[in-house]
Amino acid sequence: MLGDLVAMLEADGHDVTNHGPHAYDALDDYPVFVLRAAEAVAADDGSLGVVLGGSGNGEQIAANKVTGVRAALCWDEDLARLAREHNDARVISVGARTTDPEVARAMVRAFVATPFSGEARHARRIAMLDAYEADGTLPPLT
Repeated sequence: MLGDLVAMLEADGHDVTNHGPHAYDALDDYPVFVLRAAEAVAADDGSLGVVLGGSGNGEQIAANKVTGVRAALCWDEDLARLAREHNDARVISVGARTTDPEVARAMVRAFVATPFSGEARHARRIAMLDAYEADGTLPPLT
């Protein structure tokens, strides 16, 4: 699936950096690759990332450990769009064992094509998350 998504994104005109793995190995450790991908996204304000794993769960967790990255586990196009529109997610996590390749292509295309809405309620919530990430400030109870 990885090669297919890379080829699709390149054909769509996107610059792609593949942080690996470059060959499937069921015994490899996903944090080795996902943390590098998420670090690269965090370092480039305009970039987005795609991480793949068996279920996508561990990959989402790993990517979310990187400051400034919001990763969303998606399983359909609507979730991919909402991850960008509402959460300004910068990384989409896809479960390669649980997602049909055609669905994965559609999700990734929707993710990269959808901008953050900038809507006040969404920006306010993201600011709460950013503050917590920065210094542990809990949002006030309302």
